[in-house]
Amino acid sequence: MKPFVPQLVYIEPRALEYPLGRELKEKFELMGLEIRETTSHNQVRGIPGENELQQYRNAKSTLVVGVRKTLKFDTSKPSAEYAIPLATGCMGHCHYCYLQTTLGSKPYIRTYVNLDEIFEQAQKYMDERKPEITRFEAACTSDIVGIDHLTHALKKTIEFIGETEYGQLRFVTKYHHVDHLLDAKHNGKTRFRFSVNARYVIKHFEPGTSSFEDRLEAARKVAGAGYPLGFIVAPIYIHEGWQEGYHELFERLSKSLDGINHTGLSFELIQHRFTKPAKSVIEKRYPKSKLEMDEEKRKYKWGRYGIGKYVYQTDEAKELENTIRGYIHSFFPEAEIQYFT
Repeated sequence: MKPFVPQLVYIEPRALEYPLGRELKEKFELMGLEIRETTSHNQVRGIPGENELQQYRNAKSTLVVGVRKTLKFDTSKPSAEYAIPLATGCMGHCHYCYLQTTLGSKPYIRTYVNLDEIFEQAQKYMDERKPEITRFEAACTSDIVGIDHLTHALKKTIEFIGETEYGQLRFVTKYHHVDHLLDAKHNGKTRFRFSVNARYVIKHFEPGTSSFEDRLEAARKVAGAGYPLGFIVAPIYIHEGWQEGYHELFERLSKSLDGINHTGLSFELIQHRFTKPAKSVIEKRYPKSKLEMDEEKRKYKWGRYGIGKYVYQTDEAKELENTIRGYIHSFFPEAEIQYFT
């Protein structure tokens, strides 16, 4: 698939007070994109579409260039200590994505241009925790790789963290547009992770993302550039023939990484889950989705802020965990499995 290009760009006036904001405005003008002004991302109006569904799809190809006002970072357990806010939103159409509800009625993509202020805040967090390492997650609310060929905000962040003594950076992506990141001076402090899954899940639930083969080719490039490499298997989803499907996943993954040192390779395992609000939004936005969300078949698990989620029953979750762990130990005996949740 081709790199993302927005159909419509909104720019907050304050964004033009920053070098990156001016640079992006000039870039998008040269690209011939339609550019509009908005006082803030909360005031974005006029996204085209004859109905809510069309407006949603058009919003997913709309980019808002703005300033990150809130510099208090969210926590990001179990992946990292903090989420570093570089962007919000994603151009992908993954049916199961938790951003369906957290972004609510604002599914457009936002990129933040006040990077120096964000880096200054990140440094404060590192200083508070030193000599402990502080890990930052850059993909909590977006697929940052999917837009970074336009903004290079992630590349700047990689190089900023690369110069720190006590910082590490992590992010995950379903996109393969990584070439501009290969020469970044990361100094081994950034873990580059790819989201992978069984064929069934990618085919039915991940439209608008790079193919599995393209992701694996990008993973080889990233490993060749010296980045610590990881994979997130998420959501681990029970479907007909799921054992064979996930076995094939790791078989293909192993073949694609042939010749690459597996020492330091990491895996994170996340079972499929959904909330009541997410189910409602998903059914409205993807009415033909095959995603199974039968609350009667699931176990209710309390989450952050008192918002519960539906996960697999205890015995099903244990079977998923044991099966996937077994495949990883078989194909990647030197890899670290960081968690199953």
